[in-house]
Formats: sequence, C-alpha cells, structure tokens
Amino acid sequence: MSKLAAQDKFLDLSDYGRSFGKFFAHQLKDSRFTPIHVTLLFGLSGLIAIYCILEHHYLLAGFFILLKSGIDAADGELARLKNTPSYSGRYLDSVFDIVLNFLFLMAICYVSATSIWFTLLAFISIQLQGTLYNYYYVILRNKSVGGDSTSKIFEYKTPRALPGESQKSVNILFSIYQIVYGTFDKIIHALDADAYKVKTFPNWFMTVLSLYGLGFQLLIIAVMLPLGWIEFIVPFFIFYTALILGLIWIRKRYIK
Repeated sequence: MSKLAAQDKFLDLSDYGRSFGKFFAHQLKDSRFTPIHVTLLFGLSGLIAIYCILEHHYLLAGFFILLKSGIDAADGELARLKNTPSYSGRYLDSVFDIVLNFLFLMAICYVSATSIWFTLLAFISIQLQGTLYNYYYVILRNKSVGGDSTSKIFEYKTPRALPGESQKSVNILFSIYQIVYGTFDKIIHALDADAYKVKTFPNWFMTVLSLYGLGFQLLIIAVMLPLGWIEFIVPFFIFYTALILGLIWIRKRYIK
C-alpha cells in the first residue's frame, strides 16, 4: 500500500533513499527478516557513521549516513510488502531517528570547536524542522484516499496493537515516543493548530516542505562533512529553522 493516493504524491526531496529501500525490501520479502530487523540495521548504520565522525573519516561517515537513510526507507516498505504494519515498528523507527540525530550532533560537537549549548540548540532546531514536515505530511497521508494511516495526526493516546504485535510493546514504545517527541509535537501544533482542517496540501508546498524532512537534513550533513564544513553544520541548522515561520505563514495565508 502506498502512503499517498496518486493525486497527492509529490517530489519529496528527503525521500531519495526510497528506490534503494524498495529494492532492499524486495530482497527480504520472502526471508525471515522482519521490518524490526531492518530498523535495527539502520540503527547500526547510524552508529557506524558516528564512529567514523569521531575518527575523522568524514567521507565514510557521509556514506553510512546516506546508507542509514536508504535502509530507513526499507522497513516501512517491507512492512507493506509483508502486510505487517505495526505501531511498534513505527515508534521504534522514530525513537531511533531522534537518538541518532542527537548522537550525530554530539559527535560533531566533540570533534569540532562547536559549543555544547549551540549543539543542543541545533538539535532542538532539527527536531522542530522535522516535526513540521511530519505534521503536514501525516495530515496529508490521513486525508489521502487509500493512504497510510499508521501514523496519527495527534499522538496523544496509546493505540491498540495491530495483529501480530504485542500491546505491551506498543505501550512501552509509545511512552518513549511521547517523552522524546511530545514537546516538539505540541510546539508545532500550537503554531498551526488548524492545519488538520485543510482538505489537502498542494504538491509544490509539500516539495518545499520536504527540505525539512529527515532524509534531506541527513543529506546536508553527509555533504558538509567531507567538504570540510564541519564547523558550519551546527550554525546552519540553527539558522535553517527560520523557514518554519515562513512555511506556516504560507500555509495559513494561501492553503485553506
């Protein structure tokens, strides 16, 4: 099942790993590998990237960051191929993402002259950017006819486990998700509380918004590292956050 109906599909600049993800998922379709195994694998790729940053192997770090993005696209694809969607996989994926984002920036802070306080501000900035993208994208997915609705617009209530997964696992992972994402979700919802009332978002708007998608954020880091711009990564993401208010203003002013 596609995440979006045909008329709602857009050029997602953060989804460049989708082709690899689909290829990888098809290789695992008839195997014993589950989407959770794939999620663990992208976590491993992220940890290798962090090790490479700490060892100043920035080209390799960039490679494993991009590989992480490709594998990240495969767990959802495999779940759709095997028809085994799960809230456990959805929340584990998100928790791994935020942990890896934090560790990426901490590793960059460690090997550069960047202060810990600016690094923490960059982490908050990255999460707010990604949350805005996910907020609008999930709204679109939930409104799209035949689209994927595993992710909810408002993640305030523990969902009922889907067939094949444990309710206990869902409860635990949802609680962790709420702890690490709850504040960011509330901030973005407060900035545009009526966005869920929109019938749909134009494709051009979603493409611009995808500049804030996790994949595109990681692409920026993967490119800046081998170019020797490591000192500029943290400041870049802090200033990059300024687009949030502009995108919300465009939504409120022109997209009803």
